[in-house]
Amino acid sequence: MASPRANWKGHIRFGEVTCPVALFTATSSSERISFNILNRKTGNRVRREFVDSETGDVVEHHAQVKGYETGNGRYVVLEPDEIASAVPDSDKTLSITAFIPCDEIDDVYFDKPYYLAPQETGEEAFALLRDGMKEAQVAAIASTVLFRRLRTVLIRPHGDGLIGTTLNFDYEVRSADEAFEDTADIKIDKEMLELASHIIGTKKGSYDPSKSDDRYEEALAELVKAKIEGKPFKKITPPKASKPGDLLQALRDSAGALQKKTTKRKSVNSNTTRKAAARSGKSNSAAASRRKAG
Repeated sequence: MASPRANWKGHIRFGEVTCPVALFTATSSSERISFNILNRKTGNRVRREFVDSETGDVVEHHAQVKGYETGNGRYVVLEPDEIASAVPDSDKTLSITAFIPCDEIDDVYFDKPYYLAPQETGEEAFALLRDGMKEAQVAAIASTVLFRRLRTVLIRPHGDGLIGTTLNFDYEVRSADEAFEDTADIKIDKEMLELASHIIGTKKGSYDPSKSDDRYEEALAELVKAKIEGKPFKKITPPKASKPGDLLQALRDSAGALQKKTTKRKSVNSNTTRKAAARSGKSNSAAASRRKAG
């Protein structure tokens, strides 16, 4: 199997220590089902073109230029070389500016994760940084130019390597107040809260990403397969939301169903234990009989 191709190569610098590293994409969407856009009448693929909004003429690639709207349909034209000159110079160095507690940054600022691995001649310095952060239980804040943008990167130990997550800038993250400003201030009934706490308690567990199914992708695959084979495809009926007046009864029903499952599980385990004990007793009796006969 071919080794993955690095998306970026440079250095990590902390204090006066520098080590060469390679950066690899940690996530990929290449396995997702993708579709082409077709002409419904001919079945041919549709080609995307840029069209002048006023004349309707097709604008070829060489005639296209970027523009910033200043208002009332007026634009400032930005030539490619002007945009390129505005990109900060890159020295290919992730310069660590601070070490912080691992949980200090709100997850809403997380953008995209990348794996950081050492290049040749940098293994010892890399291991020093990785193990030092593990020992101190900290993460590192660094900055560099990645993919033509100045980015802030959160670096954390990850297995035998490091994981670098690009961070959204503050202006890119919307205020939570905007999303929750219309949320009603509701006082929850004590019984409802106790039932909800009970259900939560019985559902406690751990996260295993290998057991998380992408139902959307699976449903698309089933739909495509059914279309290819000319078979009907069963549409999924969305669940009905609990009405405010039915919420308490829904909680009671949930708690009751969970209690039945727990009782049934205990009964099955108890029967299994008794059967095992009975088999063990028979085995011991048979062995004792053999010893007497001997």
